[in-house]
Amino acid sequence: MLTNRNSGILLHLTSLPGNHGIGDLGPGAYRFIDFLAASGQGCWQFLPTGPTSTAFDNSPYMCRSVFAGNPIFINLELLVKDNYLSGEDLEGAPAFSEYAVEYKEVTAFKNRLLKKAFKSFRQSGGSSEFELFCQKHENWLDNYALFMSFRETFHSRPWYEWPDYAARRDTKALSLHGAKQAENLLYYKFVQFAFFSQWQKMYEYARANNVSLIGDIPIYVALDSADVWANQELFKIDPQTLEPLLVAGVPPDYFSETGQRWGNPVYKWKTDSGHENKKLYSWWLARFRLIFSMMDMVKIDHFRGFEAYWEIPAAEKTAINGRWVKGPGVSFFTSLKAELKELPIIAEDLGLITPPVEKMLDQLGFPGMRVLQFAFDSDVKNSYLPHNYEQTNTVVYTGTHDNNTTLGWFLGDKISENTRERIRRYLNSYDDSRISWELTRLAMSSVAALAIIPLQDIMGFGEDCRVNKPGTQSGNWRWRCAPRFLHGEVEKRLRDLTTFYNREEPVGEL
Repeated sequence: MLTNRNSGILLHLTSLPGNHGIGDLGPGAYRFIDFLAASGQGCWQFLPTGPTSTAFDNSPYMCRSVFAGNPIFINLELLVKDNYLSGEDLEGAPAFSEYAVEYKEVTAFKNRLLKKAFKSFRQSGGSSEFELFCQKHENWLDNYALFMSFRETFHSRPWYEWPDYAARRDTKALSLHGAKQAENLLYYKFVQFAFFSQWQKMYEYARANNVSLIGDIPIYVALDSADVWANQELFKIDPQTLEPLLVAGVPPDYFSETGQRWGNPVYKWKTDSGHENKKLYSWWLARFRLIFSMMDMVKIDHFRGFEAYWEIPAAEKTAINGRWVKGPGVSFFTSLKAELKELPIIAEDLGLITPPVEKMLDQLGFPGMRVLQFAFDSDVKNSYLPHNYEQTNTVVYTGTHDNNTTLGWFLGDKISENTRERIRRYLNSYDDSRISWELTRLAMSSVAALAIIPLQDIMGFGEDCRVNKPGTQSGNWRWRCAPRFLHGEVEKRLRDLTTFYNREEPVGEL
């Protein structure tokens, strides 16, 4: 449970300032940690860090692997320091935008230099640290390297369209491919070694500056991922076509007449004989064990799916004809805690939350989320309004990565003038230009133990700085913060607010 009062900033790694078109694990991350420390913030929250895909608009919630790190987060200057690249290699880099990520160009540029770094690494004879890394992570790393190598061989087709020997993981065929593609497999492992090496140093720097890292675990994984390919027995997949029998989503509600059909394969929480799927539990344990070695807390996206989830026949085009199925419940987390001892988890409990979900949260003691942009929809009792918070074991946000910026939301056409007037009255502020700061102040003043503010709201940025617009298929995950905005005046203003509302205590244990 959250006990101490603290605050932090939500900013995905892609949005950090940096020299090569995208935020990464280099100097920009260190400077942002300095900014957090100087402004009195104890937490940095970001989105999932796995390898993204152009097929899904580079969404961090649809990764090629939930274990691997995204290669485009590897900082090239640090590879120069490690003698894998030279300073000349970085000369002549494209003139990337400092305001938006151009994924195609950034990926091509970084991949070319990562291959060059790998060549230098091989010529140097490798390292014992690399060997230890491969041994430590072999439970997922070998499969990930094979998966990525096969994707090259089969021209980026999804794994369920590969020839049977590869799609169904014939042992002899995997061994033969591994032998033929040994150098290629080593390349993918080296890239992960570089990512995790840089991550660990950044994590240690954050800890030295009393900044806790908060990550994000999507409950579901992408169908075309190393996770599903290597663990087909853990998902409800047709053994003939290798495509999902049932997919995830949410039912029709106030916001959508047809619900949301996400398309991710759902888990087989029970075996065909009706028993607990121990292999699935082991897979989740490995997933949590890795992420807790990388950060201090983690938010579980769509937490309610552990109590009950909406599964939809894969042939359905919408989410209407789905059904609720019981999830693993409290016992799942009890078994995880028996192994991990601590579960520093934030539960994403937004939307329609049923009494059984609330009961499960109470039993587990995980803090839930409150979003201020959801607080003013009606005059009836609204659980997102700060005066209705029933406990301090809560994380309050002005908005999340799926929301508009506060300024964009307030000035946009999604809320009525009556709602705007209610917001002004609640804040006792009638200067609309201050809306982002006033909602930040409201979050900081609340009884919620932890307040997390998107950087865009700290800066008072508008809708053009929005990160994601749910329901759209392109143009998301691109916003970047230019370095000139992270300056001393903002630090002082934020620290003053943080100190005034007594949010500079150590984060403490969950």
